[in-house]
Amino acid sequence: MYQIWHRVEIVGYNEGVEASNLTFPYIFEGGLMLERFYQRQLIRELKLRFPGCVVIKNDPTYIQGFPDLLVLHHDMWAALEVKAHSDSYEQPNQEHWVGQLGTMSFAAFIYPENEAEVLHALQRAFEHRRPTRIPLRE
Repeated sequence: MYQIWHRVEIVGYNEGVEASNLTFPYIFEGGLMLERFYQRQLIRELKLRFPGCVVIKNDPTYIQGFPDLLVLHHDMWAALEVKAHSDSYEQPNQEHWVGQLGTMSFAAFIYPENEAEVLHALQRAFEHRRPTRIPLRE
C-alpha cells in the first residue's frame, strides 16, 4: 500500500464563498485507490461543499445494495454509492436502488473519475430545492 497526496479545489456551495485548495491523501493498493479511503475523503469534501449537511454511512448488511452514503441538506437528500474507481464491481441490487432513489430525489454512483460531474449535479439539485408541501386539513 502506498500513499499519494493530491491537491483538489473545493468550490463553495453558497454564492460568495471563496474556493479553497486542500490536499487529501489518496491511498492505493496494487495501483488502485481503496474505497474506504476514497469514501472518507469524499465525506470531508461533501461537508465542505455543503455546509451544515449531515452525511450518514449506511449499514451495508441492512438492505442489500442500498447506497453507501445518505446526504441530508436543508430539506433535500441524496444517496451516493461510492466506488474506488469506474471499473469497481457492483453488488447485487445497487443499480436498482440508485435508479429507484434517483426518481425520489438524487442518487448516483460516484468514483474519482466522475466525482466533479456528480458533485456539480448534486449542487444543482440542492440549489433548486423547493419547500415541502403539506396538505392542509379541511
